[in-house]
Amino acid sequence: MVDVGSRVHGFLRNRWLVFVAAMWMQSCAGVGYLFGSLSPVIKSSLGYNQRQVAGLGVAKDLGDSVGFLAGTLCALLPLWAALLVGAAQNLVGYGWVWLAVTRRVPVPPLWAMCILIFIGNNGETYFNTAALVSCVQNFPKSRGPIVGILKGFAGLSGAILTQIYAMINSPDDAALIFMVAVGPTMVVIALMFIVRPVGGHRQIRPSDGTSFTFVYSVCLLLAAYLMGVMLLEDLVDLSQSMTVLLTIILIIFLLVPIVIPVLLSFFSDDDDTLYALLLPSPRKEEPSASTSSEEQQEVILSELEDEKPRDVDLLSASERQKRIAALQARLFQAAAVGAVRVKRRKGPRRGEDFTLMQALIKADFWLLFFSLLLGSGSGLTVIDNLGQMSQSLGYDETHIFVSMISIWNFLGRIGGGYFSEIIVKLVLGDLTTKDDKNHPTKCK
Repeated sequence: MVDVGSRVHGFLRNRWLVFVAAMWMQSCAGVGYLFGSLSPVIKSSLGYNQRQVAGLGVAKDLGDSVGFLAGTLCALLPLWAALLVGAAQNLVGYGWVWLAVTRRVPVPPLWAMCILIFIGNNGETYFNTAALVSCVQNFPKSRGPIVGILKGFAGLSGAILTQIYAMINSPDDAALIFMVAVGPTMVVIALMFIVRPVGGHRQIRPSDGTSFTFVYSVCLLLAAYLMGVMLLEDLVDLSQSMTVLLTIILIIFLLVPIVIPVLLSFFSDDDDTLYALLLPSPRKEEPSASTSSEEQQEVILSELEDEKPRDVDLLSASERQKRIAALQARLFQAAAVGAVRVKRRKGPRRGEDFTLMQALIKADFWLLFFSLLLGSGSGLTVIDNLGQMSQSLGYDETHIFVSMISIWNFLGRIGGGYFSEIIVKLVLGDLTTKDDKNHPTKCK
């Protein structure tokens, strides 16, 4: 029987635990999507006009977009330290805004308020970067679903925080700003030592398909539940106890994915240690030849990823280990006799880690950069001015519109991650088939 202590250790190092913790962190990280609910409070309390509120919205968008510092610190510091910096920014920025709105401190000038909004919302970039970096490294073969789900939960955070605020039932509208300042900070501090790369996960697990299906099912149920709760609260005057009950059910939905790492760690033989054996162990060479041998081994293993059949990842652990070991041995032998020319590539490939300078010379980077630069402005404009738009149409409560945008934003991102992975697999499968027809004797 496997020792309970080793099971607990495996649970703490389970990549699905990291993913679930990242989902929880992202569920309260998208504070920028609540600006439509925050701006009417700031506008009425401080006597701002629409142009001044628009300036605060620009500062918020800049804070959400300028992630260079967050990326640099995540590369230089441990991820928990970067998350702590982001939590501190969120607390200081929005905390000071709350103090100013409630007149507990002298109201700063507009430019200072813009700086505070920028600092507070810039903390979100630390949360996004740490969550995405950790989970993409832990799931290198499932980047599309991982990014789609995590970014989807960031978009859904507006609806989640709105529902939690409805449970508080505070007569002070400024309490929403206080919740935005304190809530995400507490959640991130509680999870900052869990969200991290755990390593040893280059292979696809047999349980991954079922686990992702379960997560997608929870996501769809969560979106449908939030939509139903939002419509119910708008149509019916619910009591405070009923609102609390609905919020508790929402929290249970958020906690349900924890069953995945629990089952994999305590009730399954799909143990991470078995798959860690599939990773190559360093070969002991003479000290004088250690550098060259390591470089040669890296190149051979890089070629192994190209030559490996697609169905290998679907085999059992022991069978996959035998297949990969045999293929690796053939590659070493072929490279030794010159039958296979080992290609030495300069720099990383697509899907691997790039430094900033390596990314700047890639066309993919600039294509993504200009696509985001030119394509995301319309949605941000609606989010920033949603409060004033709803008030101009005669609606006193802006929270329902913030929740609606959050829910559909969530579904769009989840769907984007899911279908993008399908398209990539179809394209790569087609290219692999064509390449096999052009090179029928490859690696034989």
